[in-house]
Amino acid sequence: AGMKFFLQYVGFFCAFFSAAFLIISTWTDCWMVNADDSLEVSTKCRGLWWECVTNVFDGIQTCDEYDSIYAEHSVKLVLTRAMMITADLLSGFGFLFLVLGLDCVKFLPDEPLIKLRICLVAGVMLLLAGLPGITGSVWYAVDVYVERSSLLFHNIFLGIQYKFGWSCWLGMAGSLGCFLSGSLLTCCMYLFRETSSGRFHSAYSLRKGYSSAATVVTNVHLPSSQTATSKMYAVDTRV
Repeated sequence: AGMKFFLQYVGFFCAFFSAAFLIISTWTDCWMVNADDSLEVSTKCRGLWWECVTNVFDGIQTCDEYDSIYAEHSVKLVLTRAMMITADLLSGFGFLFLVLGLDCVKFLPDEPLIKLRICLVAGVMLLLAGLPGITGSVWYAVDVYVERSSLLFHNIFLGIQYKFGWSCWLGMAGSLGCFLSGSLLTCCMYLFRETSSGRFHSAYSLRKGYSSAATVVTNVHLPSSQTATSKMYAVDTRV
């Protein structure tokens, strides 16, 4: 029981921080950051939804939003948006399911098997959330690196060059956390399924035995109205 609680709480904290990292990563503006800090007086960051420029001297930040989502964007931007939003939804719902499946939460307290299955469903959802999250963030980072390397290889300087920033790293960390928490909840928690099932059936059999014994005792102590003595009294009465 102690190991089960420990795995639940470890999975809970991993799921919480992983979902938070993925959501913060999706809605922050530093997926790409300028790599030539020594030549610039401002820091330029590009996100999935807008681009921000921060002055290194006074810290004033100016952001420009991209065009409408219906406008034409690069394939990298559109697919990364879709994958990160999918990861956000799956990790969020997985975390909520996990909260309902915790033993400390008073939800279905008399149904340990159902709560265990809820934890397993949460683990599967977190594993599914990690897949689009790691795909989107790693693909975005690799694309930025390949683009920068190709420009350096051909000695092309466009005035500013980018490298992947902390938002991209946060997306990778959140995706790996989803894989970790999902693995704990699916692989490790599954080991407790047989134990919980055995205890449930034992308790049910015990209650059933007590119920049958009580029925027998009741029937023994309650005399039947159709005994020989009662029939004799009935005959004497009629006579």
